[in-house]
Amino acid sequence: MQQITEQLTNKMIRIQDIRIEDLPDEIEGILSDIDDTLTLDGKMIPQAFEMLQTLQKRGIKVVLVTGRPAGWVDHIARMWPVEAVVGENGGLWFYMKDHRLIQRFLVSQEIRQERAEKLRQLGVQILKAVPGTALASDQHYRELDLAIDFCEDVPRLGEKEINKIVELFDQAGAVSKVSSIHVNGWFGEWDKLTGCIEMAKELWQIDLNDPNTRKKWVYFGDSANDEPMFKVFPYTFGVANIRDFLARMSHHPTWICEQAGGYGFVEACLLLLGYLSAYNTIAKPIKANGMDK
Repeated sequence: MQQITEQLTNKMIRIQDIRIEDLPDEIEGILSDIDDTLTLDGKMIPQAFEMLQTLQKRGIKVVLVTGRPAGWVDHIARMWPVEAVVGENGGLWFYMKDHRLIQRFLVSQEIRQERAEKLRQLGVQILKAVPGTALASDQHYRELDLAIDFCEDVPRLGEKEINKIVELFDQAGAVSKVSSIHVNGWFGEWDKLTGCIEMAKELWQIDLNDPNTRKKWVYFGDSANDEPMFKVFPYTFGVANIRDFLARMSHHPTWICEQAGGYGFVEACLLLLGYLSAYNTIAKPIKANGMDK
């Protein structure tokens, strides 16, 4: 596995090797995962949080795209410097409008309640079949999926156990995605990309199915559940810790950061903001850390 990871990493463009002509001419929005992309070791990196506000001040739309539950999405959409939050791996999106929280779901409350019981039974089966797992501590706040913890609040499990969890979801007819901390599963055809497309259409009448539109958006991620975004967006960054998940993915980020978690996010954003400043002043060169020479 380590050899495969090293081979995949070597094929990717490191952030210090990015050329100014490789970057987008215009950035309309930033889409970013949260856990281990803005955070590191379970804690928010303060500089990453501050960067969200910096991006907004530059007129860039900021949308967070996470596997975290509706309850978390409610708080983040209300309190953080973001335009919207897509949660539960694309099944819902919340945003503020006229000082009120707007909640959107891809399926009705009736369907959510019906599927919740099936997910509950599946959770019992998985915990019994894979010792050492647990329901994610945020499961109570979920509307659409089942989150099985393999390292957040339990001792880290190995690839064998993670694969077994995925297999059990598959056998039950559920979609599953592996994040940096959970395996999430649900009944329904959606992923992070689906939720982002619907969210952008509603908020700004933007069509993220359009390849030309996608060229104006940049995505940040750290694990296998970000793969749908890496597949279609031409400008994507993986923070350094994504190396742990490269072997699980067929589609990888365009560039890989030198630093992990929120530090990598800040590193890449400085590069992008430095480039935008340079572009607006007749493209002077920038250093690899994003600061003007």
